[in-house]
Amino acid sequence: MDFLIKPIIRLMPYIIIGIFLLSSCTLDATPIPTPDLPRVQFVAPPNNSRVVNNTDLTIDLFAQDSTVGIAKIELYADGGLVKEASLPNYGVQADFRVQINWLASGLGFHVLSAIAYRPDGTRSDETFLSIEIVDG
Repeated sequence: MDFLIKPIIRLMPYIIIGIFLLSSCTLDATPIPTPDLPRVQFVAPPNNSRVVNNTDLTIDLFAQDSTVGIAKIELYADGGLVKEASLPNYGVQADFRVQINWLASGLGFHVLSAIAYRPDGTRSDETFLSIEIVDG
């Protein structure tokens, strides 16, 4: 039994130092703060609006980005790109408001969505709006 205890006793200072060093060390690095994403919202029409079939509907969008600015906004209808709106000469603005026309056709509910982009391609979360197209 002595042959087991003596080596452990000799190693005890190293074990204690190792435990102390490991317990005082953290592997958590200070996280790099991530900037807020750009934001986009529908100004008009209101969500769940009813529109007569084959109406040329004006969609009013507003996007903001406090870090770099907005380079473009994309409007989608039922997942398909309707139009991309951007500033002339590859311009950028902190606040970017645009109106895009969309031909509301096809009876029933349709989902419009919008995404805003920074010049580096960082995109906003997609925002959604529901439109019901009815017979006139």
